[in-house]
Amino acid sequence: MATTSIIPLHAGRDEKIIKALKRIIDYVENPTKTNNGDLVTGYECDPHTAAGEFALDKRAYIRRTGRTRGADDIIAYHVRQAFLPGEITPEAANQMGLELAKRFTNENHAFIVATHTDRHHIHNHIIINAINLDCDRKLKNEWKSSDKLQRLSDRLCMEHGYSVVELSKHHGKKYNKWEGERHKRSQRDELREAIDIALVQRPDSLGALLKLLAEMGWEIKRGRHISLRKAGQQRFKRMDSLGDDYSEGALAAICKGNRRHTPKRNYHGLTRQNERLTMLSDIQNRMHQGRGPGYERWSKVFYLKQMAQTMLYLSENDLDYDSLIKQSEAASQQTNTLLQQINNNDKHMKEISELKRHIINYINTREVYADYRKAGYSKKFVAAHEDDLKLHKAAKEYFDHLGTKKLPSVKTLNAELQSLKDENAQLYTKYKQARNQMQQSRAAKANLELMLHLGAQNKERVQTHEQIR
Repeated sequence: MATTSIIPLHAGRDEKIIKALKRIIDYVENPTKTNNGDLVTGYECDPHTAAGEFALDKRAYIRRTGRTRGADDIIAYHVRQAFLPGEITPEAANQMGLELAKRFTNENHAFIVATHTDRHHIHNHIIINAINLDCDRKLKNEWKSSDKLQRLSDRLCMEHGYSVVELSKHHGKKYNKWEGERHKRSQRDELREAIDIALVQRPDSLGALLKLLAEMGWEIKRGRHISLRKAGQQRFKRMDSLGDDYSEGALAAICKGNRRHTPKRNYHGLTRQNERLTMLSDIQNRMHQGRGPGYERWSKVFYLKQMAQTMLYLSENDLDYDSLIKQSEAASQQTNTLLQQINNNDKHMKEISELKRHIINYINTREVYADYRKAGYSKKFVAAHEDDLKLHKAAKEYFDHLGTKKLPSVKTLNAELQSLKDENAQLYTKYKQARNQMQQSRAAKANLELMLHLGAQNKERVQTHEQIR
């Protein structure tokens, strides 16, 4: 689950554009919140010089269009994307933020994505340049832009298998306030949430897990049972009172890799994207957990439906066990091949975009550098044009690193980028089809193996019963 918000950023009446941009970018790129800058990603810009590049684009926009505004002029947009605690890793969250910003801007605006891990929930800060890459149009914060942003985020969550929030039917309240009124978290909810977060770091033992919880501020009381409480809480809560997946034995098995962890979330309004075929083993595990007679009746009916659906899938595709294995392996190989092609194209597009950015910066700052030379490399001139000179120097160093004697035109690079984008769009359609085929064949294979195993067990029971008789 991810909630989003978008805030337009203004330069203010007496503040320079670059100063306003630096203030917000320095905050979102804070090394203590972004794992020393490892969780900061730039698109069509360098995160270290993003403020200067955005300000340069603003000047180019004014030169091309002649449009200017006062203190209410929007120079950038600040998008926030917050995830459910324990549901996603920081690296995956950064990629989700990158994809969200690309879709929201149609890849026509430069932006940076900074993933913060300093809170109990992982969240992204995305700073989007209001000026487009061609410096002739601006991104408008139109009516219901926030709704569009949330829909895009929900779609991304569904595509990657994360939960999606169902918004309130009543309007006029922010999500966190609406959720807080609907459901107040208990001490056990907070403890389960903390354990989910700690398990993301993959501790190798129960002791290592408890050490992580202690570092998160939880006080541990050992005895016949392990109990925990947080600062400000009066009573300790035993781990075995949190649910089947949170008992001491279950968590020890999860840490050793002998059991899969299924977070228990008491949040209302969460849905997950369902697959057409469900693993029968998952249903069996839930039945053995003693979920009650109502769940047992439902699961038996659903179990039979999935068995029938698996057999129908085999019949429609004319598959037996051996051919199903081959199909599953072929689908997995095709999925990996397509994903590799998409990643290679993304890498090439990133290289082209970086070259294009440096070429544009070099062209836009060439006159400033010429004036700097005429001024005799004056320190006073450097102080007045520091950002432009930094961009010009960075571009020259990049060209020297490439060792290219003749640089391509921006028009040629744009055509190459568009060609790669079109190719990736086709590859991604094929990738989704192949991934769906892989998931279906894997589920059918697992279900068929379980049915064959159960059939063999029943046959053995009948033979044993006949021998006894």
